[in-house]
Amino acid sequence: MLVVNGLVKRFGGFTAVNNVSFEVEQGEILGLIGPNGSGKSTIFNMLSGTFPPSAGTITFDGSEIAGLPPHKIINRGIGRTFQIPRPFRRLTIFENVALAGYYGQGSHSLAKANDAAEKALTMVGLPTDRQASVDGLGAAGLKKLELAKAIATGPKLLLADESLGGLDETEMDQAADMLRKIRDELGITIIWVEHIMGVLMRVVDRVMVLDHGEKISEGLPSAVSSDPRVVEVYLGTDAHATQAAAAEARR
Repeated sequence: MLVVNGLVKRFGGFTAVNNVSFEVEQGEILGLIGPNGSGKSTIFNMLSGTFPPSAGTITFDGSEIAGLPPHKIINRGIGRTFQIPRPFRRLTIFENVALAGYYGQGSHSLAKANDAAEKALTMVGLPTDRQASVDGLGAAGLKKLELAKAIATGPKLLLADESLGGLDETEMDQAADMLRKIRDELGITIIWVEHIMGVLMRVVDRVMVLDHGEKISEGLPSAVSSDPRVVEVYLGTDAHATQAAAAEARR
């Protein structure tokens, strides 16, 4: 479904992503992990059209999409969430999701957008009441709203950016299960960027690890979490999480 080859992103003299290649198969969940500043968000920004690559190719469903603007990327079938939800506060929950559906699917049909919003809100467990306010949503609700907006665009591939940030342990488990449900019931392929390794490792099919803009490991969760290169990267920053993720992946 997605083939990324030799992806590079430079900002002046700084190389944020350096020669990263990977593939994503239809129907899988790929976990993308690494320390802060490792290039995860930069890759998402290139995949979603926010940043053009400095070099490399991005092929999605057989077509080259590198350098296309975000609205064309969405219309091709790639949706994304954001680490920090920023809904339109003057719009209701339903209106926020319907707006994403209206522009995301490229049909500019209000009826289709409303239908997409109904289905997306039901999927994530948010109210379909068209008067429900965004102001009543807590951290978990706002994360669900991000997912609903992305689903409403009708994606084949979902880029889920730190869907667990700001959640408690129970909410993390629920959010992780939600991503699996989106894959299983809607057939949406997912790339998931996350820092909470223990939760991510029990959900994803494969893991790719970045460090200083380069890929240092890729494979099954059990293999990656015990890779000496990965353990070394996390030692001193999140060694306990790395060890816990390895134990979880071996179960």
